Amino acid sequence: MLRLSCWAIKAPQIVLHSIPRRSISLHQTLRMRLVQFQHLCTRKIGLELEAGGNVVDLNAFDSSLPCGMKEFLEAGETALQKAKRALDSGQHILNRSQITLLAPVTNPEKIICVGMNYVDHCLEQNVPVPKEPIIFSKFTSSIVGPSDAIILPKESKEEDGMAYVAGFTVAHDVSARDWQMKKNGKQWLLGKTFDTFCPIGPALVTKDSISDPHCLGIRCRVNGDLVQDSNTNQMVFKTEALVAWVSKFVTLKPGDLFLTGTPPGVGVFRKPPVFLKAGDVVDCEIDELGVISNPVL
Repeated sequence: MLRLSCWAIKAPQIVLHSIPRRSISLHQTLRMRLVQFQHLCTRKIGLELEAGGNVVDLNAFDSSLPCGMKEFLEAGETALQKAKRALDSGQHILNRSQITLLAPVTNPEKIICVGMNYVDHCLEQNVPVPKEPIIFSKFTSSIVGPSDAIILPKESKEEDGMAYVAGFTVAHDVSARDWQMKKNGKQWLLGKTFDTFCPIGPALVTKDSISDPHCLGIRCRVNGDLVQDSNTNQMVFKTEALVAWVSKFVTLKPGDLFLTGTPPGVGVFRKPPVFLKAGDVVDCEIDELGVISNPVL
């Protein structure tokens, strides 16, 4: 379960952006895979030509574009239109081997995670489906890239809607189950937010590029073994409901992330329980979004 002491895939992940209300219909025509990457020791923004393929260097095409995803999203429709022009130009294409892919967003103000948001996950725990979203958080220091290592903590045992949604990505909600279930008054926060405990990627896939975010296959493998296999149609609260609900309590900003729940198969609920250990490799995959693969150190 993608929760450090276990695995628990979280998806699809929602990334917010800033758009004027009158420009929504224009934005809906933009289909792209936005990435953050490093090239020659410099962080940049790019577009994947295809999943796992070469990347268009947006900053090389237009130096006025921000080099960070959060700032790019804050620029709203203007930045997205420049990105489309860069894609259409066919210029400034970097071979995948020339770059290092970073997390799509590295500095969100909030990482908002939703617990028990898959019907089949509630069933595996023998608990009732919640009547309201169960919200927890992660700190930005927990974010690492789609291929970066998940580092085990020394102190822990081995565990409105859619209009404002920019796109979706894959996330691995790593958890230290001893801290989550037995320490800190059984509050979830500390067990969820150790450094590196939130790999995300490989790309921010714009919502217009996805057939239906609420009908996507979602899988997790540990060392090649399939441990979670479900579909986002099992989510209790859909994307629109989650954005509206959370907006009652906090102000959402461009680049903010929602981790929308985990399907069944997490290690802590297996008999016997199974926890991640150094040397393991965890692959998290969502149809149309891609795969992230992270070693455990």
